[in-house]
Amino acid sequence: MPTPTAGAYQADLLTSGTETYGAAPATGVTAPYATPLSADLTAYHASGPSPDMTTTTHGAGLPGITASALAPPAPAAALTPGDLPAAPHTPGAYAEPWPKPASGRSTQAERVIAFARAQIGLPCVWGAVGPGSYDAAGLAQAAWRTVGVSLPRTTQAQWSAGVQVPLADVQVGDLVFFQEDLGHVGIWSGDGMMIHAPGPGALIREESVFFAGQSAIKGAIRPA
Repeated sequence: MPTPTAGAYQADLLTSGTETYGAAPATGVTAPYATPLSADLTAYHASGPSPDMTTTTHGAGLPGITASALAPPAPAAALTPGDLPAAPHTPGAYAEPWPKPASGRSTQAERVIAFARAQIGLPCVWGAVGPGSYDAAGLAQAAWRTVGVSLPRTTQAQWSAGVQVPLADVQVGDLVFFQEDLGHVGIWSGDGMMIHAPGPGALIREESVFFAGQSAIKGAIRPA
């Protein structure tokens, strides 16, 4: 059987109308989709705009838009206080992590803290009960005396002079005790702070109840 020549193979492709991927482009024939352009280029331009095309004069308003549609919107009516929803304040909802004193105890706790805060800056002296200096138990005793509550003289005795409360429920005026032997006490002033006489040589001050670390806190009482 004779071997076909390249020219014969190319002629077969032109006749069959198919191409092999990678084959050279066919020559000598006109592709069926390549129609010659007309010499008259005006044949490709319509004599006028399409019947469905909208035209307008330069500077004229847009078709279909009325003057009222271009007018600025009417201003919104101003709100009055009666239009605003009432939003009652919920205690503890916003940046109030510590509970506040009950209404019947509020004034009493405020007086206790007011007295303790007035002693800030006085020296801490061992065994002192005021008025010019205090130790820790002496300050707690003097502060609660202003509201008619008598507390024992020592911190250990004061621990038994009220109702024990969880730290999560502690309120202003409650006494917070420290160390295994209950050897120190401070007066809770709110928001994790207390007023106390830190020790001999120091001054009465207000600071965090965690000043000695959380593990140093042994509990709290509410004087009765």
